[in-house]
Amino acid sequence: MTDAVVQSSDTPSSWRPLPPRAKTFFALSHGAMGLVFGIPLVVLSLVFHVAPAWVVVPLIPFVTASVGAMIGIKRHRSTGWRLDDDGFAYRRGRMWFTETRVPASRVQHLDLRHGPLERRWKLATLVIHTAGSKMSAVSVTGLDAEDAETLRDRLARQIEVDDAL
Repeated sequence: MTDAVVQSSDTPSSWRPLPPRAKTFFALSHGAMGLVFGIPLVVLSLVFHVAPAWVVVPLIPFVTASVGAMIGIKRHRSTGWRLDDDGFAYRRGRMWFTETRVPASRVQHLDLRHGPLERRWKLATLVIHTAGSKMSAVSVTGLDAEDAETLRDRLARQIEVDDAL
């Protein structure tokens, strides 16, 4: 996966999607967040007697966790990255589209994080710390662990080349 990660500037660069196994990670993490948001809804429904408890208690957590999982899957589909000679680019979202470009000259240092679920699916989070105060770090969650290491090493080499000049 070494040379496939880095695109040269003379070829049209294409956005690389997250690996398919990251879909499960996104679905579980967003589903858990939906479940957390469902708990106050259950309490409010019980306090205000919106429906019988035997309906509210199982239904609301199931619905909020399902909606969270669907949002996670859609987020996975709409996330991509690319690395070229100029630096790193990251985009996500459809309705609220965000594209972040990090020139190699702005990179200060790089971190790799591997949470328990990420280790389970051989994924990693690459954190790119940049110069400046606004949004001084870009986190890319759900990268293939090998791709994340290659990206980190490639960006680190670009930093060394820029520092040498």
